[in-house]
Amino acid sequence: MKQLWILSLCSVMILSCQEKSTKNLKKTVWEDFVEAKKNGTTPILPDFSYSGYKYSEVPLPKVTYKVFNVKDFGAIPDDTISDKDAINKTIEAAKKNGEGIVYFPKGKYYINSGNDDNSIITINASKIVFRGEDQSNTILFFDRDLPPAHPKKLWTCPFAIKVTTKEKDEVITKITGDSKRETFAITVSDASRIKKGDWLIIEVKNNCKDLIEYDIAPLEPPKEWTAILKDGVQVNERHQVASVKGNTITLASPIHYDIQAKHNWVIKRFAHVDHVGFENLTFQGNWTKDFVHHRSAQDDGGWSILSINKAVDSWVNNCSFINVNRVLSFSSSASCTALNIIIDGKIGHAAVHSAGSTGVLLAKINDKAGMHHTTGVGGGSNTGTVIWRSKHPAHTCFEAHASQPRTTLFDNVEGGFFQGRAGGARFNLPNHGRHLVLWNYKETDSAETNFRFIATETWWWRIVPPIIVGFHGSGTTFKEDEVQILESLGTPVKPESLFEEQLKLRLGKLPKWLDDIND
Repeated sequence: MKQLWILSLCSVMILSCQEKSTKNLKKTVWEDFVEAKKNGTTPILPDFSYSGYKYSEVPLPKVTYKVFNVKDFGAIPDDTISDKDAINKTIEAAKKNGEGIVYFPKGKYYINSGNDDNSIITINASKIVFRGEDQSNTILFFDRDLPPAHPKKLWTCPFAIKVTTKEKDEVITKITGDSKRETFAITVSDASRIKKGDWLIIEVKNNCKDLIEYDIAPLEPPKEWTAILKDGVQVNERHQVASVKGNTITLASPIHYDIQAKHNWVIKRFAHVDHVGFENLTFQGNWTKDFVHHRSAQDDGGWSILSINKAVDSWVNNCSFINVNRVLSFSSSASCTALNIIIDGKIGHAAVHSAGSTGVLLAKINDKAGMHHTTGVGGGSNTGTVIWRSKHPAHTCFEAHASQPRTTLFDNVEGGFFQGRAGGARFNLPNHGRHLVLWNYKETDSAETNFRFIATETWWWRIVPPIIVGFHGSGTTFKEDEVQILESLGTPVKPESLFEEQLKLRLGKLPKWLDDIND
């Protein structure tokens, strides 16, 4: 297999002390990963196998919580009168019970219609599942758009449904020892308030020069990149505790960033909800215009549907989104999964993304509409997202919305591939940091020659040199000094799926639920 292992001289100087040199390596990047796992060394590739609900070791659950039928609380499908109040009452009944299924029989349920106020539907408790009787015929219809919180700020339209918690994160200790990425143990000054099963945020915010260089080399930040230059590198990985011994904490999943204690890392308690789900539903907006980016708040977010914030082990499964502006956002969350999602109707602003989260799996997302930003990652220091076996049309490309997303895998993604759809304000650049991995990406738009990840003709496309393996479809080539690793350009590789093979290597076999999906 012909390989190109490419780093600029600056990148070599910066990265040589961070991770294994690849310049003279004859094995493939996958072979390097297998060998590193065997020998306990640091692999070139991140370990993405822990992404998803319960680290993707088990299927999404079919919970048997007590059922609360929205019709019993006043919802009347198909009558064009708002059912928002009835839905809120149903949620409250489920919360009072300690858990519950908010059940929607077949029909069309109206939300934000008539004289409804502009309030959103909020779920701020664990173990609440929205379940429809039938995906195609159980419709939540959002009649009116919701206006922006600040009229001049187009991005401030709220999501119509939001999952979150009332609790706050809190700093509980400081990190006192260094830890390598893709390892599990961290050393803190005082672990007395931490126990097995706790969820933590491993956080740093520091603008020292050496950390910025480590984070984005070989990119050199211009003065306009004020977020990273002034506020600094920001990392906030979310992990569950596997064990505590003295002041050493062992995590259930590996960290993806080299920790140097000198940069003043802290540990926060991660306030969250868990086991919140959405199943077998169609979410339909009333967006019927031709989309124009940043023309209006309505274009950018008038029908923003579902926000899952500060959640763990939660999911969206077998759901459709039609005629909406923003589909689904996971933010400040961990170990969540979106599976079998269809996006259809008019083109809107954004598809499914993960922002400020750790270990989110976006699986089998079919963006038929072709949103302006299709499935991808946002900012807020997002880490370990896997976009797996997903599709989008040739006229769009993935989101990489700046504000420091890192360690993202696009695995067997099929669709357009070009500059211009990543997103992000100039002061928040670069669009993506270390360890963007494109694995067997199939391009369906026109080929480009010497495709650039560090554009010079525009300010808005800057990506730390990625790892590209098995990129194929249209015949695109890449500017070689802007790619960290390039293998098998034009031809798919084995293993076909990096996510599946890493999971198989970790568990000894592929979980049955993944085998079933692939069949």
